[in-house]
Amino acid sequence: MMAFWYIALPLAGLLLGWSIRWLYARFQLSAAEQKAERIKQDAVKEAEAQKKEILVEAKDQTIRERNQQEREFRDRRAELQRYERRVLQKEENVDKKVETLEKQEEAVVAREKAATDKEALLAGQEERYKQELERISGLSSEEAKQILMQGMEDDAKRDAQVIVNKIEQDAQIAGDKKARDILVTTIQRLATEVTAETTVTSVALPSDEMKGRIIGREGRNIRTLETLTGVDVIIDDTPEAVVISCFDPVRREIARESLERLITDGRIHPARIEEVVQKVTREVAQKIYDEGEKVVFDLGLHNMAPELIKALGRLYYRTSYGQNVLEHSKEVAVIAGMLAAEIGLNREIAKRGALLHDIGKGIETDSDQNHAELGMELVRKVGEDPRVINAIGAHHNDIEPTCPEAVIVQIADAISAARPGARRETLDNYVKRLENLENIAESFSGVDKAYAIQAGRELRILVNNEQVSDDGAKELCKDIAKKIESDLRYPGRIKVTIIRETRIVEYAR
Repeated sequence: MMAFWYIALPLAGLLLGWSIRWLYARFQLSAAEQKAERIKQDAVKEAEAQKKEILVEAKDQTIRERNQQEREFRDRRAELQRYERRVLQKEENVDKKVETLEKQEEAVVAREKAATDKEALLAGQEERYKQELERISGLSSEEAKQILMQGMEDDAKRDAQVIVNKIEQDAQIAGDKKARDILVTTIQRLATEVTAETTVTSVALPSDEMKGRIIGREGRNIRTLETLTGVDVIIDDTPEAVVISCFDPVRREIARESLERLITDGRIHPARIEEVVQKVTREVAQKIYDEGEKVVFDLGLHNMAPELIKALGRLYYRTSYGQNVLEHSKEVAVIAGMLAAEIGLNREIAKRGALLHDIGKGIETDSDQNHAELGMELVRKVGEDPRVINAIGAHHNDIEPTCPEAVIVQIADAISAARPGARRETLDNYVKRLENLENIAESFSGVDKAYAIQAGRELRILVNNEQVSDDGAKELCKDIAKKIESDLRYPGRIKVTIIRETRIVEYAR
């Protein structure tokens, strides 16, 4: 009996344990199935939510695209209407011109008929006058013809003598021209090289990541730099480089130096940009004075007024027909000194007049006078010799030269400008067009500054916010655009942008 219990009890325990494990396994399986069902339901709900979100986004995108297409359609329709109005206006003008030409043609036919009638009348009168003259003079036609031929022969002899004299004068002029050509060829060997200025400058970057810092948040950094310097900063796909574009080389140099310092410093934000630009502007002003002083020292000229040195230094950043004006002035001074020494004139006066002949191009003024008149006024104020003043005013024949040194300056200026490769006319015309753009904008009331950027394709204007309201800025922008259309000739189109802002500055001390 005891043996039975020894065997039955372990078997019962084993069966009980197996039953418990089976029940536990069934419980876990049921829990896993419930969890899987919940996960499946959650996944279905999430998929439906994403589906609805995608449908809503697609619907919004469709609406935006339809609105964009409608706006473009309206813009194109408005443009077509403008073109239609222009065509109608041109047709009316053509009709008026045709009508005017028809009237003029009728008038010409009438005048031709009147002239023909008058010619016939004069022919009859001529015959009567001929008969009357023969009766009064008592000479026949043959006798009168002989007298006339003798007079014509005498006139021909006088004309022949005049022609001979003219040939002699032409030969003398040709000889003088040949002598000048020989002189120019000789002096060309001493002419300095002149490199034509460009309107763009490239600034190297340490990495392409710097382009984003230069642009700044929402473009505020690049906008601040362009506003303060008046240049156009071009950031494109060029690796590790940005391009600064501006027709004014002083502004371009200030922008280049400022940008390089900001890149080196690493702190690029509007306040820092304004601080660096102001500092660089002062340094460039000092460099302008140093360049003028250097040229005066190299030429051995003394007692030059500071105003003249500063104006000379500004010529370092100016070009005329692609020729650097300061180098051109220095070259003219060297040539004028050599010529004056050869023919026994005053070398000091010739060199001073030649160096200062384009000084008017370095004067900052809103006057409409040409550079020769501005230069005469400046040197007259500082007490230069009257011969120097006359040489400046006469180098483009604005006034008559009254001394031999003025003629020497004219000759030296022509030699420097006429040598091969010295000048390029297209650049000067381009710069003048950009200057005219700025002058037109600055002629309007309320305009503080105007900058021609984007190679003349955009005119950016800063206005006084106290004088010009928001509505007034819109009208001012239209008026400036109309003025440009009526006064200038230019390729393509020009974008006019007006910037009106309120700036308040305080310092915490």
